[in-house]
Amino acid sequence: MERELKLIGPFRQLLTMDHMSLKGAIKDTELQVIHQAGILIKGDIIQEIGDFNLLCQQWREKATVIRLACDQVVLPGFVDCHTHISFAGQRANDFALRNAGSTYLEIAEAGGGIWSTVSQTRASTEDALVQLTIDRADFLLRQGITTVEVKSGYGLQVEEELKILNAVKRANRQTAADLIPTCLAAHMLPRDYNGSAKDYLDLMAATLFPKLKALQLANRVDAFIEKTAFDAETIRPYLQRAKEMGFDLTVHADQFSTSGSQIAVELGARSADHLEASTADEIELLAQSDTVAVALPAASIGIGCAFTPARKLLDAGASLAIASDWNPGSAPIGQLLTSACILATMEKLSNAEVLSALTFRAAHALNLHDRGRLAKGMRADFSLFQTDNYQNITYYQGSMQPSAVWKDGKEVFSIVR
Repeated sequence: MERELKLIGPFRQLLTMDHMSLKGAIKDTELQVIHQAGILIKGDIIQEIGDFNLLCQQWREKATVIRLACDQVVLPGFVDCHTHISFAGQRANDFALRNAGSTYLEIAEAGGGIWSTVSQTRASTEDALVQLTIDRADFLLRQGITTVEVKSGYGLQVEEELKILNAVKRANRQTAADLIPTCLAAHMLPRDYNGSAKDYLDLMAATLFPKLKALQLANRVDAFIEKTAFDAETIRPYLQRAKEMGFDLTVHADQFSTSGSQIAVELGARSADHLEASTADEIELLAQSDTVAVALPAASIGIGCAFTPARKLLDAGASLAIASDWNPGSAPIGQLLTSACILATMEKLSNAEVLSALTFRAAHALNLHDRGRLAKGMRADFSLFQTDNYQNITYYQGSMQPSAVWKDGKEVFSIVR
């Protein structure tokens, strides 16, 4: 019979990401790196972190010892706190039009953009969406991403939004990754809705929100505050209603114009995401708040716009997370580490800042406090990289991928040990 305790090691380097601040700039000297380390696991929880040989002496009679045959660096499982991976179809034509000179807003106004994916997703069956979501979640899992936030927002009708979120719920049972659902019914005003933006939002709040609670489909609500979506004053009552009903809030903010981050801070949102257009005023506002600033560099690459001012946000004292924003339009790359490393180059981020943004700070943006660090009592979610130096993980800008991924104390992916 398999023993409940497992001891894994020795790791050439183990980065705990423990005892580090949730906010502000971080130097690499603040990283806690344990050499020749081991991880003791009981079930799905970390029991102890420390010197592998010492742990072996203490636990080898009670634990199954898993010895690593080559140099490995271990990190907490990455947390991707902003994705749109439950969708059907693709938008290759949007990408071609942007590269030919059309802007994101021009494409959206001409019927492309989000509405194109809404049409394709509505035409999809729930079963098909389940499989598409599983496939994308597993693709992220192989990148060392053990927790994935997943938004709706390509339904924009009550039953279609429920279809997407139910697909996410079903997919969550069939992938090793944890999928965290978010309702993004306020993605844009649907083109086939005969009424005002206020009427649509009132309908969603009155009809959809209670069903989300009753069916336990999501405990997070998002909104896109932008010219092609909803302005700040129109969206405020919708988000206030969500907050009153006990939903956590997040906001697509300051992507092309400002005002979204101000609403996010005023309403105590867990995060404000995008922020490419944020100015000194918005940066200071976020820095003085508990709202996590989430950078989405893949969207900047996909659209060809400025990056989130990550360096200024950190230096001002904000909490910064980095997410993939995997979606069929602006960020189809689906490569979290690569896009994070590109942001690091453009914004001069330390390794500690990048890795924090992908682990415990991203977990905080999702109001999750049991992951993102390797420490006693945390979930046993971690990834192994076959190298002798953790710096190589960012140095190779995403081309170095995990050799193994563990989720809830089980190895769910492995190339070589």
